Amino acid sequence: MAKLTSLPDLTRVREQARQDLKTRSRTGTTIAIGMGTCGVAAGARETMQAIEQELARRQIDANITTVGCIGMCVKEPLVDVQQAGRSHVLYGNIKPDMVPRLIADHLVKGQPVNQWVVCRIPVE
Repeated sequence: MAKLTSLPDLTRVREQARQDLKTRSRTGTTIAIGMGTCGVAAGARETMQAIEQELARRQIDANITTVGCIGMCVKEPLVDVQQAGRSHVLYGNIKPDMVPRLIADHLVKGQPVNQWVVCRIPVE
């Protein structure tokens, strides 16, 4: 990347980043893992590693991100799956050994694993 030397350069880079973010959120999949203290204590790091490994094994392109505590500590590790044009699905108590089924059913087959769902947010 070229060195930014002026305010218009910075503005151009910011606008490009905004466009890229809009495109990614409109066309892709984002998986957010709760990494607050409660999530880490419940095994969220291991769950995230299992998700990364399963996505790589299946060659599935998804944006993996981490978030802090959202107040449902008893349901940690929490995994939130957001796909463009589909309901936002939050899963609770997701352990590493559950990840292959989660990825296979939700991302590959398009069928959320209902018994693990904590909540859904419908698409508007």
